[in-house]
Amino acid sequence: MTVVTLGKGELSFDDVLAVAREGAKVELGPEALDALGRGRALVDELAAAPTPAYGISTGFGALATRHIDPELRAALQRSLIRSHAAGLGEIVEPEVIRALVLMRLKTLASGHTGVRPVVAETMAALLNAGVTPAVREYGSLGCSGDLAPLAHVALVLMGEGEVIGEDGKETQAGPVLAAHGITPVELAPKEGLALINGTDGMLGMLIMAISDFGKLLKIADIGAAMSVEAQLGTDRVFRSELHAIRPHPGQVASAANLMRILADSAIMASHRDPDSCNRVQDAYSLRCSPQVAGAARDTVAHAASVAGRELASIIDNPVVLIDEGRVESNGNFHGAPVAYVLDFLAIASADVASIAERRTDRMLDVSRSHGLPPFLADDPGVDSGLMIAQYTQAALVSENKRLAAPASVDSIPSSAMQEDHVSMGWSAARKLRQSLDNLAKVLSVELLTAARALDLRAPLTPAPATAAAVAALRERGVGGPGPDRFLSIEMRAAEQAVRDGAVLAAVEAVTGPLD
Repeated sequence: MTVVTLGKGELSFDDVLAVAREGAKVELGPEALDALGRGRALVDELAAAPTPAYGISTGFGALATRHIDPELRAALQRSLIRSHAAGLGEIVEPEVIRALVLMRLKTLASGHTGVRPVVAETMAALLNAGVTPAVREYGSLGCSGDLAPLAHVALVLMGEGEVIGEDGKETQAGPVLAAHGITPVELAPKEGLALINGTDGMLGMLIMAISDFGKLLKIADIGAAMSVEAQLGTDRVFRSELHAIRPHPGQVASAANLMRILADSAIMASHRDPDSCNRVQDAYSLRCSPQVAGAARDTVAHAASVAGRELASIIDNPVVLIDEGRVESNGNFHGAPVAYVLDFLAIASADVASIAERRTDRMLDVSRSHGLPPFLADDPGVDSGLMIAQYTQAALVSENKRLAAPASVDSIPSSAMQEDHVSMGWSAARKLRQSLDNLAKVLSVELLTAARALDLRAPLTPAPATAAAVAALRERGVGGPGPDRFLSIEMRAAEQAVRDGAVLAAVEAVTGPLD
């Protein structure tokens, strides 16, 4: 079992994925424990001082002007967390919650939040015991951090609130913590704010989206190659010299992938002679595949650079500047940097889905498919073939276009106009997850369609790499040409082969790792 150590350097994306998705353990290294001790000592000093310090001896947000007496400060922390744990909607996915908890723990372990070591240790214990707080869909505006989602986590640290039970439903946190030997924390001054002031939820979802989108872009290249091949398109437009003169890195990588996937195709060889093909140019959805998938790749690369900087950041307000010996208010909790790239990725996801659907539709249209039967049906008129599979694909593409409308351009003031501009980054992340889920489905329909079209080109044989993709689908129960049958089962099998990496692994076994 992987163990991720906090305090020994910056977290990597792989660390986040290991904890969020694979259940990796976490531990606080000696550097983290030292930083926690030094940060807490400064907070205790300020708490004892007669001068008010925001978040330590005052109220919060629009109520920050009130100085809180020492005997009320423990109640202040409890009240903060209880009142802010105000989420509604369905419980979000456990991997999102585990990423959220890890992101906050990473910041706590820096010492710059001023919490006691026991707070960080208890949060680590939740992750290691597999205790997942029940975080709700709605409640974050993406400014002052993901307040409500993080408050639901903090409430569990206090032994209150709800966790996800073994049946996937919410259950009371106290008995679950007791069963795992985890002692609830009595929060001290500053600790309530430190637990809820971060961009952790939206950042965790961004990191997972970057990983997922990167894999789907390889699938998009495989689907494009299969569609080009099935429609007797040309691979000349993917040659490296044409992309060297427009050197966007993603475009160059996508074109190179297409050339490798289409290598040694008998279908492609059958019409290389100009006399055997009466087309001057292929349609844009075929010819411009690297330009679209490449632009998406470059967008993912930009998002990764932003996510990397955010992962290395300390997000809290106020923040403890240990070396300077002071605590300062700041605006680093504003989620705009993360929200923007989440929205950028949703735009790219919608466009990659759109061009894949257009390639699919061409294979089904007898007037544009260059010799393939209508809808790839066995007996057109009696059989409908893949007609309605394209309907489903079109519905998903339409939804992705709606999901591409940016959340980050919206802002709703809150907290009596103190928090008068917010990022909506959590919302951007939630819709991006849906968009990428839809994209996987859209690409799986293209693969299913192209695989059937390639079979129909027999006796001509496809490239070894595309043949491997077809074989991977067939092994999963995705049938070839033939009379109409219950199609949803095969579509879902194709989707699963995309999601679990079976198609990609089959192709890369031939081509080597794709870019």
